[in-house]
Amino acid sequence: MNPRLLRPTSSTLDADAAVYLNAVAQADGQQLEPAVRKAINDFVVGCKRDNIWNAIKASCILAGARTLTGALTPLRGSAPTNNGPFVSGDYNRETGLVGNGSSKYLDTNRNNNADPQDSNHQALWLTSAMSISQACIGAGGASSGTSSIATTSAALFSYRSRNGTPITGGSSAGTTGLIGTSRAASTGYDSRDNGTTTARTQASQAAYSGNVFVFARESGGSAGLYTGARIAFYSIGESLDLALLDARVSALITAIGAAI
Repeated sequence: MNPRLLRPTSSTLDADAAVYLNAVAQADGQQLEPAVRKAINDFVVGCKRDNIWNAIKASCILAGARTLTGALTPLRGSAPTNNGPFVSGDYNRETGLVGNGSSKYLDTNRNNNADPQDSNHQALWLTSAMSISQACIGAGGASSGTSSIATTSAALFSYRSRNGTPITGGSSAGTTGLIGTSRAASTGYDSRDNGTTTARTQASQAAYSGNVFVFARESGGSAGLYTGARIAFYSIGESLDLALLDARVSALITAIGAAI
């Protein structure tokens, strides 16, 4: 490996962005284009400015990198485990990683109970829509204290946030962009889709213990409800403002697409 790859890409980069960009460069075998590096740096700086950076505990930008290995380099937290596995042909630098709806998923290696019962979020960026009866993220199936985002047979989103009983709402047909949940209180949580945040009233339960999966939902250590959607970003951690995260990820994905 060329030692130049391990040096900061620019003295003007945010320190956390520089660490991530150099890790991606090591995985890819070369640095990203300046405009892609700027897009990622702007995202990190913007999240810090919005006071949502520290709430992000496990995250991957599944776009921008030159290779699949680079895309699976974590922005924050542990690297995900590639199950299926995903291959290079599943990855697009502009639009992200696509599932096959049957066997491919990421184990984020972030336990659902790693964050407080009443301070947690799950969010991702869909660049293609989910089909019916699929899950894009989650842990615990229908068990008590689970968190997940899925779709029903009626093509509605089905949300769980530290509770085994789902709340449905929002059409999934054709829906792309940021999809997420964030709980900041014992009495309820927010969900977001179609650019709208909705307050949900539902008491929290003690968090289910199991790793959060992406492109599927974990249940008893196994994956189910696989999705064939394409995902360009995911984030797991403590509660945050979903609208602010939406704006930052939207700007990131748009900038990456314009730069490549």
